[in-house]
Amino acid sequence: MTEIISVRFRNGGKQYYFDPRGVQVPLGAAVIIETARGPEYGHCVQSNALVEDDQVVQPLRPLLRLATEEDERTLEKNQEKEKRAFQICLEKIAAHKLEMKLVRVEYNFDGSKIVFFFTADGRVDFRALVRDLAGVFHTHIELRQIGVRDEAKMVGGLGICGRPLCCGSFLREFQPVSIKMAKTQNLSLNPTKISGTCGRLMCCLKYEQEAYEDAVRRMPKNDSFVETPDGVGDVCQVDLLKERVKVRLDSAPETPKCYRNCEICVVRNGKGKRPEDYVPPAPEELAKRRWVDPEARTAPRPARERSALEEALERVFQAADEEAAPLREKKNAEHSRGRSGSARRKKPEGAAAPQEGKKGGQQPPRQKQQRQGGQQKPRPEQASRPPRQPQEKEPRQQQAAPATAPQQGDRPPRKPGGRGRPHRRRPGGKPPQGGQQQPPKGE
Repeated sequence: MTEIISVRFRNGGKQYYFDPRGVQVPLGAAVIIETARGPEYGHCVQSNALVEDDQVVQPLRPLLRLATEEDERTLEKNQEKEKRAFQICLEKIAAHKLEMKLVRVEYNFDGSKIVFFFTADGRVDFRALVRDLAGVFHTHIELRQIGVRDEAKMVGGLGICGRPLCCGSFLREFQPVSIKMAKTQNLSLNPTKISGTCGRLMCCLKYEQEAYEDAVRRMPKNDSFVETPDGVGDVCQVDLLKERVKVRLDSAPETPKCYRNCEICVVRNGKGKRPEDYVPPAPEELAKRRWVDPEARTAPRPARERSALEEALERVFQAADEEAAPLREKKNAEHSRGRSGSARRKKPEGAAAPQEGKKGGQQPPRQKQQRQGGQQKPRPEQASRPPRQPQEKEPRQQQAAPATAPQQGDRPPRKPGGRGRPHRRRPGGKPPQGGQQQPPKGE
């Protein structure tokens, strides 16, 4: 067994084992550790513990000391230097016109080394940039190219779930994620929905992959031929999380039904033809597959105790109902009296509606008089009047014009048997061809 302490140098970073050298280090304490890059400042995430020898890579780096106030001031100065170095490096990159994106700058604890982290689409020749940076800072310069997932881990941020990024908070190592995981979990293959801030597939797809794979092994596939408590049919939908399937029965294919995985028996898994010699079991045998909740069958559901708030609300509503009861009874009584009065005033069926005269009196309805021989019986007040004598209409006097031959500009004669109204001469005009004059109206 080997005694170790676990130290993390930055948030979301990996944990490394170190030799405490007999010093009891409390959890969360700041320590100075000897590393391959020199002395480093970190935090203890696991206090002194014993682990198996095969879990430790010998030799272990030693613990130098617990951090002091002077070490804290040195750390603050290094952070200020990192901001200045970041701005200078951006200017040098723009001057050399390099296609690279600067992500982070880290100073060694003793200031003997500066590491610049950047991302780029391909290989970048930064030898001239390193010479310029070394001439400015007069120390060892290192440029390290990282991926987009490491960039998201260093910068941090919030994911689409609203929580801090997994890689920047607790995820120690990146797990390989493939598009097959999204297909297994029946997720949308839209890249904007299954991609993280870094542009790669979300790391959280890996968390539930094992549970989905286990459910896929136990659940039937789509278009499988199964037996259900209500008959036989084909599976049309599978819900892996709830472990339920939707089956289109042969007896009612228009209305699929939902069943638990324990209620069905798979005859043919996946697509294919049904067995030719297959005989479905009796309905009584199939009905035995129906699942019944054992707790609901054996023990009755206990009555829920009412809280003090529910009792107080019930008393308030009951008091309000009692106060509104007299008003409600009065309103019902007025409504019933109004209905009885309207019933008395209602006219009987078959009675003629009264008509109002000019002076407000009522007059009997006038009945239509039957015409006999096309004549109407005169009214009493009209009988004393003498009948009106019709006046004879005098015929219109038209000037007769002698028949003359048609002259130039006149209309051609109308063909016999043609359509339209007969041609009539205008007053004072010429008669039609033939010299015959039509008699005037009224003769």
